[in-house]
Order: sequence, then C-alpha cells, then structure tokens
Amino acid sequence: MGEKINSYIFITTEGHTFQPNTDAIEPDIENCQVIGFADGLNPTQAFENLLRDNSYLKRTTFNELICYELKNNYRKNSVYFFISTVNACQK
Repeated sequence: MGEKINSYIFITTEGHTFQPNTDAIEPDIENCQVIGFADGLNPTQAFENLLRDNSYLKRTTFNELICYELKNNYRKNSVYFFISTVNACQK
C-alpha cells in the first residue's frame, strides 16, 4: 500500500484585514489569513505543491506560513456561524 496523501491549510499571521463595509484608513482586525490549501505526503511536499500550483505567492510579501493538516473529511464537515444571528441578550 502506498503512502497516504493528506490535505493541508497554509495560513499566516502577517498582514491585516478590514471589516466589511468600513471606511477606516487603518486595518481593523489583526488576524490570520488563509494563503492556500495543498495536498502532499507530508507538510513539506504540500508546501512545495502550494508554491508550484500558486507561483504568484513568490511575488507577494508574505514570508512565514503556518501549516496545519486537515482531516480527510474536512470539506464535508464544515460548520458556518453568523455573528449577526446571535441574540443580543446573550452578552
């Protein structure tokens, strides 16, 4: 039996994000940003595949990426939450 291909997500803590519908000049949120997804036998191979399949990443100013392995069924088990639907009384 061959080695198992795993799915990985690559994120970075570099950069900032703006809230939707904001006119602020400064970034509102300091957070993690998803850089991409890739498959591989291990994180190193997935990173190489990420760069091969998304060569534009080499032209960005992002440098440090964090890699997490995803469960095989992560696409099927997504759960969405909406802050706007939380009851205001639950503060």
